[in-house]
Amino acid sequence: MKIKCLLILLAVAVLPVTINGAIAADAPPKLILQITVDGLRGDLPGRYLDRFGKGGFKYLFDQGIVYTNAQYQHSNLETVVGHSVLATGAFPAAHGMVANVWMDRETGELGYAVEDSGYRMVGASGGVDKDSEIDPTQAAAKSEGRSPQAILCSTFSDELAVHTAGRAKIFGVSVKDRGAITLAGHAGKAFWFSKKTGEFVSSTYYYDQYPDWVNAWNKNRLADTYAETSWELLNDPSSYIYKDTDDRPYETEMQGYGRVFPHPFGEKDSKLFYTLLTLSPVGDDLTLDFAKSLMVNEKLGEDAVTDYLAVSFSSTDYMNHVFGPASLEQEDNLLRLDRTLADLLKFVDEKVGLINTLIVLSADHGVPEAPEYMAENGMAVDRLVPSKFDVEPGIAALKKRFGIGTELIKMYEHPYIYLDHQLIREKGLDLGEVERAVADEMMKFEGIALAISSEDIKNGRLPEAPVIEQIRRNFHPKRSGDIYVLQEPYWYLYTDESLPLCTMHGTPWRYDTYVPIIFAGNNIKSGHVSRLVHPVDIVSTMAVLAGTKLPSGAAGSPLAEVLGE
Repeated sequence: MKIKCLLILLAVAVLPVTINGAIAADAPPKLILQITVDGLRGDLPGRYLDRFGKGGFKYLFDQGIVYTNAQYQHSNLETVVGHSVLATGAFPAAHGMVANVWMDRETGELGYAVEDSGYRMVGASGGVDKDSEIDPTQAAAKSEGRSPQAILCSTFSDELAVHTAGRAKIFGVSVKDRGAITLAGHAGKAFWFSKKTGEFVSSTYYYDQYPDWVNAWNKNRLADTYAETSWELLNDPSSYIYKDTDDRPYETEMQGYGRVFPHPFGEKDSKLFYTLLTLSPVGDDLTLDFAKSLMVNEKLGEDAVTDYLAVSFSSTDYMNHVFGPASLEQEDNLLRLDRTLADLLKFVDEKVGLINTLIVLSADHGVPEAPEYMAENGMAVDRLVPSKFDVEPGIAALKKRFGIGTELIKMYEHPYIYLDHQLIREKGLDLGEVERAVADEMMKFEGIALAISSEDIKNGRLPEAPVIEQIRRNFHPKRSGDIYVLQEPYWYLYTDESLPLCTMHGTPWRYDTYVPIIFAGNNIKSGHVSRLVHPVDIVSTMAVLAGTKLPSGAAGSPLAEVLGE
């Protein structure tokens, strides 16, 4: 098995209620629990806070330090990008995970960020989800292999491993492979949910064979117990804010799942059964159950060495994509997520003690409302179709100008346009000139706010502006495309047109950059802070509290309130 390189800790989140034993206030935590809620925009917990119980979000809000103005500083707010920021404290320009998917310039083919054909899935069952209908980024994967090798700098968890001479136990768990792999880093171990087998799986980067407890958990077939059941509302329908908007034509209707409650999961042998479980709060419930089993069997937090557990809950992101953040489904999902968090924190308190646990909760990105919903509220917005970019009159005129009779735009893969470099070389054209010409034409399209050539980013020819700096922080010369494209606020722009999702994140607009940051447990004094902070600050703060050095690309500053300064 491969020896992993060093990296530094990401942030962990866990909060709660009773306390098992006390430690000195300046002692390092026994456990760092980093909770990431995929797609949890910063305002969403507060929207339902008065209806949450006492042990979940309310515990965090009442007992933790809550940063109410936390904003990402890069431009492509996607899952692997944000999770990598939370893991490394670095911007995408340094950690290299500039998108969920990018094109390999040597092969001309798309690659999935955490794919690695050198490390197959553990066990004969495999479990690769490359054709998952609701997660089109997986379609770019050519193999079932997965690893963190594409992360170019160390993570917090890597640095914790180095600091403790490999004694720290480090794990990442999520429904999504990219949610678990990034946070576990190079030195930890990652597990994710297979939508093909209904099991939690890993790759040979981490294990030659599964520990007995993993085999036992998978053998119990917990996911199968949901067969022929449905996702139903937790409470009386009259108590919901969105009770009158359960059926909207722009919500995504998965086969057999419908747009209204109840949402049936179907039979366990059906093709989409395990996928549909993740399009409900069940995905988070399964993640929680596996994480609890991991804690017990791997004995996390039971000795003097600080351990690290990253739990990334994915259901909220799927709710956003399929039904939108302002939907009855998302409302019910968040009420259930609150119970899931309370269950997790109670469990950690019983096993380790919240006073011995540093809890960090954040999100990898926010989310916009559906364009149709914003149109109902008076905004002039629509959906863009990337496949039509190359045949637009302006681009057609450019091809004539450059003597190109075929496709100039090879592909659009969010958020970049990739040009046909071979064709440009054959015509003896200057790539930078062609990039700028295409960018200029794209700026004329309705719904496009900004188009910037990579040549101008590399050569520093751009004006100083906050959004320009966000785009620079997302740029990597070997992985970014030729032209960065940004749509106007609330316009929909995404790669895959075959899957009409309700909404899609991935821009530097504030609805996508806005996330919660909460620190709790470990003798932290509670409070709410409204000054502007950034998710890159999380890793720097964890490093100080754990006594490790910063990860190699860390760009943030420790949060003074968490340190008691």
